[in-house]
Amino acid sequence: MAIEYSHENIWFDKWRVDDAEREFYERKYLGGRGASGGGASADVLNRITKLEDDNSYLTKRVAALEQTIINLTNQIDSLNVSGAKTTTTSVSQKQPEKKPVAEEEDEDDDIDLFGSDDEEEDAEAARIREERLKAYAEKKSKKPGPIAKSSVLLDCKPWDDETDMKAMENEVRKIEMDGLLWGAAKLNPLAFGINKLSILCTVEDEKVSIDDLCEKIQEIEDYVQSVDIAAFNKI
Repeated sequence: MAIEYSHENIWFDKWRVDDAEREFYERKYLGGRGASGGGASADVLNRITKLEDDNSYLTKRVAALEQTIINLTNQIDSLNVSGAKTTTTSVSQKQPEKKPVAEEEDEDDDIDLFGSDDEEEDAEAARIREERLKAYAEKKSKKPGPIAKSSVLLDCKPWDDETDMKAMENEVRKIEMDGLLWGAAKLNPLAFGINKLSILCTVEDEKVSIDDLCEKIQEIEDYVQSVDIAAFNKI
């Protein structure tokens, strides 16, 4: 914002008028007077001298003030110019530089997204990757999964109360099959003083058939009358 100052016209030649005025009063009051007139003239001269001194002082003060105003005006103009330069510099720093469009396009052309510069190497890498994936799939297909097992409780019933239940248990445990593991056994009351042999076994489902196992137990005809499945649980 421009700052304008209005200056009053300063009368720098006023001293000439003051001299003429002083001469006028000297002629008027000093010319043709006696002693008493001389005293009055001296008083007037003193006043005139004082006025001249005051005028001289005021003139110097006015000149000093004018110079101060000029200096302040120059300083304000310098500050305005400096502030405008600073604002322009700040705005130019905040604005990001834009790459020429042609330069950006050239950089994009240098990027090969599909690796066309080395097609032979890419083909070899793809072949190796496919071979590894194939080998992993074959290995995974051959790797055995978790073995499915079952826990089975069998009730082996004797012919009568005279059957040797200990001998029955020993004969049953003699049955061996791949994937068969015998567990705990105990006698439980059946009826009329007759006990049955409850024996636990663990079998692998893919290897052992429970029906085949029951048939093998029933083949022990000297001790076993029948076999029932009392409980069957998947492990």
